[in-house]
Amino acid sequence: MVGSAVQNGQRLILVINGMKTARERAEEARKLIEWGFRAFEPKEMFTANETVGTARVYGGAQSEVPLVAAGAVKLLVPRGSDTRLIGKIVYRGPLIAPIEEGVEVARLKVWRGSVQVLDLPLKTATSVAVGSLPKRALDAGIELATNLFLNSFKKE
Repeated sequence: MVGSAVQNGQRLILVINGMKTARERAEEARKLIEWGFRAFEPKEMFTANETVGTARVYGGAQSEVPLVAAGAVKLLVPRGSDTRLIGKIVYRGPLIAPIEEGVEVARLKVWRGSVQVLDLPLKTATSVAVGSLPKRALDAGIELATNLFLNSFKKE
């Protein structure tokens, strides 16, 4: 049996197998859905178009670009739980200017304990034009120094 239910704007989806009769499946499905609505609550981490974080930009008029999700970022968490959520923005960077608005450049990954519970794309919230020559030269110097520093710690 496959089912779906909505209560107070929260949707749960259920797949159940292995009962002997349709009546048993329906009763077990009802119990599981009711438990799901009692045991979990939605948590909104970010509203639609809210800046989730930033990504570094190389050679741009701005040194960072804000990142947003396509819609609100929500999770179902155990009701009354104080478990910490840990989030990371993952991207290959710095991004190289010019950058257009609305381009997927990163992913938001969220863990509850050791379990990853969310992985969704992040897009640029604004465009970033190519920076002036002095700005690009400064960015190149910073990148060179950073790479030299990091490479000095690599084991061979």
